Amino acid sequence: MDDIAHEKRRLLLSALFPFLFVCLIWLIKIFEIISGISLVQFGLYPLKPQGLIGILTGPLIHGDWRHLFNNTFPVFFLTWGIFYFYHEVAWRVFILAYLIAQFWLWFFAREAYHIGASSLIYSFGAFVFVSGIIRRNRNLLAISLLVAFLYGSMVWGIFPVDQRISWEGHLMGMIAGIVLAFYYKNYGPPIPGTIFDDEEDESDDESFFTEEWKEYETE
Repeated sequence: MDDIAHEKRRLLLSALFPFLFVCLIWLIKIFEIISGISLVQFGLYPLKPQGLIGILTGPLIHGDWRHLFNNTFPVFFLTWGIFYFYHEVAWRVFILAYLIAQFWLWFFAREAYHIGASSLIYSFGAFVFVSGIIRRNRNLLAISLLVAFLYGSMVWGIFPVDQRISWEGHLMGMIAGIVLAFYYKNYGPPIPGTIFDDEEDESDDESFFTEEWKEYETE
């Protein structure tokens, strides 16, 4: 019973920051609606000094309710996964993924305001997925695949198929997540066994344990 209680406590504590982060981005959108003030100018604008503020604020701003709603569940679920499975380095992964993706975006993106938390979704999704492969952990792969399925055409989001969407933010986020997955390859859930064993290996004693206007781009 102590182990069960401990795991429940870990689950709740791991969900605390993701919940607060989601509350923050919702409060920002509610403020925009109530005040009638658009915060798009606080989005990231590439290669402009005034656009540097967007490295911090861009992921917190969303173009409309649909944009915000589409990002809410994936960013909560994946951030929770980072804090639950990678509690030793969760803060480092979150902060580095946040800043690295936005910094690269400031250098390489089109001239437009880039807003939205999608870069985080792509960063964390790529991190968990690649880490799952490196650590040969089925649970991590399942989480990423579930989010990719629920989030929609996640793979296509890194290609310029819709000029209203910041595909650059998606791409920079994905690359940042992959880099961090290799950098922190020694952290995370213990390796339970290989997911690539064939039937001959399985016969051994090894076991398995289980964006509103054209002037800005939404991520």
